[in-house]
Amino acid sequence: MNAITIAYVGLLGLVIGSFLTVVVHRVPSGGSIVGPRSYCPTCHTPIRAIDNIPVVSYVLRRGRCRSCNARIHPRYVILELLTGALFAAVAARVASPWEIPAYCLLAATLVALSAIDLMYMRIPSKIVYPSGLAGAVLLVVASAGTHEWSALLRALVGGAAALGVILTIHLIVPRGMGFGDVRLAGLCGGFLGWLGYWVDVTGIWLSFIVGGAVAVVLLLGGRASKGSHVPFGPFLAVGTMTAVFLGPELAHLHLP
Repeated sequence: MNAITIAYVGLLGLVIGSFLTVVVHRVPSGGSIVGPRSYCPTCHTPIRAIDNIPVVSYVLRRGRCRSCNARIHPRYVILELLTGALFAAVAARVASPWEIPAYCLLAATLVALSAIDLMYMRIPSKIVYPSGLAGAVLLVVASAGTHEWSALLRALVGGAAALGVILTIHLIVPRGMGFGDVRLAGLCGGFLGWLGYWVDVTGIWLSFIVGGAVAVVLLLGGRASKGSHVPFGPFLAVGTMTAVFLGPELAHLHLP
């Protein structure tokens, strides 16, 4: 992709990231993501349009509400920046523009679910299922645009394989792996399988490597004990997006 396309997709990601802050805030509590308008979490005053520009408004207002001057948590701007960066990286990395919508959807979904899992230890099916349906449609469009119809079979196999692996772990150690992780693994496996079987293997493999490394660091640092529950969703997200960007190169590390 050329620089203009990458910049445009990245800016779109900032806007989507702003919307994701609403999703992360309201979905776990059963709230609507359609209305009411965004509001200050402290004084509940609706946020003016001029104060709702992604990243820019946060910087200009120095991270504070215009009405009550309360500190606005930096996670909002972090979600915006992260989503924008991932969208730009997708546009820079994928082989065809037909793939951009599908993998930007994946990136946005994983950002939202990772934030929710870290905050609430939950992976809401209200996000996973609609994202899976929309993703399936976009992957069909990508296959039509690239004439890679066999990729759809790989997506089905990859999704089923990833779901099966995590489901097995969930059944053996239900306290260590929730069913939300099972659903998310199926979603991630489908997107990765579309890119290739070994990309799918790489993404799941990386999820466990990253998760294990973080768990060891937390244990050694006294931030967790052997009985602590560490959400696996963010590790699935990291492994999946790393495989999207570097899957073919990393796959060579474990190819037979």
